[in-house]
Amino acid sequence: MPDDIELIDRLINNSGDDVAVSISRSFERLEERIDGLESRLYGRLAELEDLTEANRQSLSDELGDIRSDMRVARE
Repeated sequence: MPDDIELIDRLINNSGDDVAVSISRSFERLEERIDGLESRLYGRLAELEDLTEANRQSLSDELGDIRSDMRVARE
């Protein structure tokens, strides 16, 4: 009987270790996925910032052209 209890105890401890390792690996994979997603998100935000700056510059240039045309028309 004591041998059975020790065997059961060892089995529970070993299974607990396996579960802990499995959970740990799952968290590692989740962290890798989050890191990848974060990287893609920052890349897309950088693209949006570049596009916004290019549009701002384009609008500024267009406004400058309109002002120039208005000055010429007044003369």
